Amino acid sequence: MNKGILERVDLLLIIVTLAVIVSGLIAIFSATYTSGTDYFTKQLIFAIAGIVMMIFISYIPPRHIAKASYILYFISLILLVLVLFFGKKISGSKSWFSIGSFGIQPSEFAKIATVLALANFLSKSEEGFRNINRIPDFLKACAIVLIPVALIMRQPDMGTSLVFVSMILPVLFWVGLSPFALFCILSPVIAVIGAFLGVNYFIGSLVLIGIILLIFKRNVFLSAGALVLNIIIGYSVDILYNKLMPYQQARIKAVFNPETDPLGSGYNVIQSKVAIGSGGLTGKGFLQGTQTQLKFIPEQWTDFIYCMIGEEFGFIGSVTILILYMIIILKLVSNANVTKNNFLSAACIGFASIILFHLVINVGMTIGIMPVIGIPLPMMSYGISSLISFLVMIGIGMSAYRYRNQY
Repeated sequence: MNKGILERVDLLLIIVTLAVIVSGLIAIFSATYTSGTDYFTKQLIFAIAGIVMMIFISYIPPRHIAKASYILYFISLILLVLVLFFGKKISGSKSWFSIGSFGIQPSEFAKIATVLALANFLSKSEEGFRNINRIPDFLKACAIVLIPVALIMRQPDMGTSLVFVSMILPVLFWVGLSPFALFCILSPVIAVIGAFLGVNYFIGSLVLIGIILLIFKRNVFLSAGALVLNIIIGYSVDILYNKLMPYQQARIKAVFNPETDPLGSGYNVIQSKVAIGSGGLTGKGFLQGTQTQLKFIPEQWTDFIYCMIGEEFGFIGSVTILILYMIIILKLVSNANVTKNNFLSAACIGFASIILFHLVINVGMTIGIMPVIGIPLPMMSYGISSLISFLVMIGIGMSAYRYRNQY
């Protein structure tokens, strides 16, 4: 094969992505083995279509993707508005368009459009990236992300909203956000976790935040303001928690003690942990998992697909899947680093962050250390919109590699 062609093709990213897709198809086949092949067949058809689309997108020059980014962003906002009026309500969330026997989720494609719009905004500077430490530019960047978040929260879909929020900070840090500003944004998370766990933990979290702020040696008024803000946020936890929907409160409680509601919010987590734990080192074998084949976990082929891997392929299979994902994430970061195009560099970081967030939350849900918030496992969980959107992300990541020498 022509060496020049190989130098332009991100072969490693293609191979690993295909490995994840095949693993997902195997898992869906097993999880739906006793109830028919409809889900497997649909996923297979759209996986093939998505792979073709991924390869096609990898050939699109970055300037064309950048030109289309704002258009795609506004289209995604329009779709997010329309779904509130004409969408189909599933599991309490009005986030789907029903087209025949298929469902299309606009928020999945809004992830791509938002990352591209944000990357385009941040790269519009003659000196490289915009100075994101300037408050006007910082607020504009946040607005690009928070507008679709506000619409998605109206559906409501807390899980997808968190995906958008998880993406913005890595991208902003990549383009030059100061470590001090990054910590000030993240510190409330520490305070909230501490406040939720109890008074002593809350005090401890405030002490930790105060020490880190002192280490930065920044303006004393800014540091004091950040600390006061964390105190206020910490004291607001109870108020905000009481405003959550009952099912959301139950899911949070189930993280710390699933046994409090073993037949309700804690059921899936308990059964998932049983499935993964029973798989041992090498697993029970393909189509031999009792939890999987006897349908102890409802709709396991969606958000809880990872526990099928743990039960039937064991610790080795589970770790192998995690390694494949980490290769994809690190490859996207590598492509962001090597490309000379600032737009695609920022976009790759955004996509890597989204995949990492999905991976951490989804696997965390199945092993009981994260709340169950409806986050699919990228390219493995059943879902047409999710599958296609992630393959589009990978395609753009491959474009960054192909055109890495173009500004």
